[in-house]
Amino acid sequence: MTSGVDVCSLLRMKPLSFDLSRQLAFLLFPLVLLLAGCATCPRPGTPEARCGDEIVAAGQFFHTGTRVVLWMDPGGYDAYRVQRRFVPLNESGWEISHATNKDLSNPNRYGMRLAGLTTNEIEQVRGGGWDLPLLQKVVDQFVYHFDVAGTSRRCFQTLQDSRGLSVHFMLDVDGTIYQTLDLKEAAWHATIANGRSVGIEIANPGAYPVGEKNPLAEWYKKDSKGVTTLTIPDAFGAEGVRTPGFVGHPARPDPIYGNIQGEDRVQYDFTPQQYEALIKLTAAVCKIFPRVKCQYPADADGKVIPHKLPDAELRKYHGILGHYHVQTDKDDPGPAFQWDYVIGNAKKLLGEASCRPVLSPRQVDLRLRR
Repeated sequence: MTSGVDVCSLLRMKPLSFDLSRQLAFLLFPLVLLLAGCATCPRPGTPEARCGDEIVAAGQFFHTGTRVVLWMDPGGYDAYRVQRRFVPLNESGWEISHATNKDLSNPNRYGMRLAGLTTNEIEQVRGGGWDLPLLQKVVDQFVYHFDVAGTSRRCFQTLQDSRGLSVHFMLDVDGTIYQTLDLKEAAWHATIANGRSVGIEIANPGAYPVGEKNPLAEWYKKDSKGVTTLTIPDAFGAEGVRTPGFVGHPARPDPIYGNIQGEDRVQYDFTPQQYEALIKLTAAVCKIFPRVKCQYPADADGKVIPHKLPDAELRKYHGILGHYHVQTDKDDPGPAFQWDYVIGNAKKLLGEASCRPVLSPRQVDLRLRR
């Protein structure tokens, strides 16, 4: 007997808010069980359907409201594997990989979260025994990166095959999110922040010093109507983008200039699809981990700080931050990143009041032109 109620569809309904959708699903779930009767006791071997928007933390699924491909899904990227992903199978094993690439110093590309744990807690988790409350005690930062690779496929190739690094999430140009590890793991993405943070690599060619040679002209071209289009160079593998025939456009058509770490940089904006997905993922991460405050490092005027945080401040900081807030030699997510737009809209999903009006990237662009 079936009830005809699709809880996954309810979770993705619009224009319901993130929390309202969840509440409605939870309210209806007992009714589904009641209507289903004996069918609520699944038979052995009955598959459990997923919605396709879940992320994994401490072995539990959490909805985001946006498309997510897990490391265990077809077409996913698995950072648990020792093998290189983009070489012939007979050349992918650890011994030949290490002999071929000395930068691969460890068969694992991730580690354990140890900071703040007692000896007994370390013994508990070293075998994988994380429970959610313990993980919530440890995770208090969410680090945004751009990948410079331009696509998530090329990003994973760089991390897994070339550098022996990892990141929890990759966000491709079409808005698809890939999760490569359970959030219980310490991904190797942001040095001193690894043990306490979740990390995401957002597909983007990167930011470059103003006046110096850069590859941006290879990636961004104006079409016959003057519309700026993201054109993935053949060498970077456009076929790896999950949406067939995807044509991307930066959220703002012209290069964005700004100062990061005291240096003037130029960068093209991220795609609207990336912003939409990142807003939902950010809200989900902040909901799962209450110590990750939905905020960015701000100065006395409330503007995002454009340089590394002093060590003492970084140790005390709980929330969202850029890679450049962690390390002096980094400038990601770059001057084009729309901090107010992402954090403001994530707060709206969480039901928090935003301290300033949330402008779309296009609205920001029009204001800058005045």
